[in-house]
Amino acid sequence: METESDLPPEALDAMDDARFRRHVRQWIEANYPPEMRFPRRRLHWRENRPWYMALSRKGWLAPNWPREYGGMGLGATKQLIMIEELERHGCARVSDMGLIMLGPLLIKHGTDAQQRRFLPRILSGEDIWAQGYSEPGAGSDLAALRLDAADAGDHWVLNGQKTWITLANDANWLFVLARTDRSGKKQQGISFLLMPADTPGITIRPIINLDLHDEFCEIFFDNVRVPKDMVVGEVNQGWTYAKALLGFERIAIGSPKLSSNGLARLWRLAEAVGKDRDPVFRDRYARFAMELGDLKDLYESFVAALKRGETLGPEVSILKIVQTELFQRITDAMLEVAGGHAGLLDPMPGEGLHPAGQFLLARPSTIFGGSSEILRNILARNVLELPA
Repeated sequence: METESDLPPEALDAMDDARFRRHVRQWIEANYPPEMRFPRRRLHWRENRPWYMALSRKGWLAPNWPREYGGMGLGATKQLIMIEELERHGCARVSDMGLIMLGPLLIKHGTDAQQRRFLPRILSGEDIWAQGYSEPGAGSDLAALRLDAADAGDHWVLNGQKTWITLANDANWLFVLARTDRSGKKQQGISFLLMPADTPGITIRPIINLDLHDEFCEIFFDNVRVPKDMVVGEVNQGWTYAKALLGFERIAIGSPKLSSNGLARLWRLAEAVGKDRDPVFRDRYARFAMELGDLKDLYESFVAALKRGETLGPEVSILKIVQTELFQRITDAMLEVAGGHAGLLDPMPGEGLHPAGQFLLARPSTIFGGSSEILRNILARNVLELPA
């Protein structure tokens, strides 16, 4: 007899929201490694692998993927509930570049052979991916990238550099944007390439960040040979796919999970230091909560559009702006509430509050994935149609 713990994705999506939330919460509490709750930094693959594989065995790794590709095919509300419950329990973020970025792109633009080869291996944890976009002279202005891919018959030869690549030191595969034609505008002549991270000529070096963690890397390409069948979509049309992938990224970065988790920690911190009854604090907290509610509604609307098969336009940029700036203001408040204890890793041991860690986590969020200034310009030009 089938138990509720064995229900297929379609049955989960048909549950009412309250029952679904209870089901997700109970399974997470029973299966998440307790020693991994509320990590103070982004975990490496060797650290988050047990949780990744538990989600893989359960079939819960890809809530947003269509069921025919091994995903859960959940609606927007159910996806948000899963995010909230993972954050509530203090679950670590898994190695998810393949799940949230490459996977959806291959589902939409990859060949049948690429889908059969790569999608199952993402879900099984056999392939861990890193994104090769930014370069020393091409960050927010990504179209200025210079990584050269020279045509050599049945393969491309890559020379150049990528930088600020998240957890590339964990990946066994890379997806990169490279310049395959220099004759047109900078947005033209870009192709989307896939390659093993151990391809001869690839060198990956970690970059130590502000909290002394090697979360980012730089990658050097020295005569790296990439077969022609490792191009996603059409040659020289990579900018189109890059924009689609940036839409997936901004959905991921714009998820309410960081702000939701930060707000929950803020309240627990206020209770711990006796400020939860302060009327000034309560007013500030209520404003954050209302902004978070608006963010959740906005997020659900974009997720629902993706599930309907719609292509996200430049308006998705607003999601990342709202989420990252709200998260920064919440972490600012955490430092103020913690006062002289703000610099401690955990002012209330075992609570996973980490106000200083949350503050440091929030600082670069308005820069990576497209800075707030660049995204506001995109909205001004392409959505509001304001003059340049």
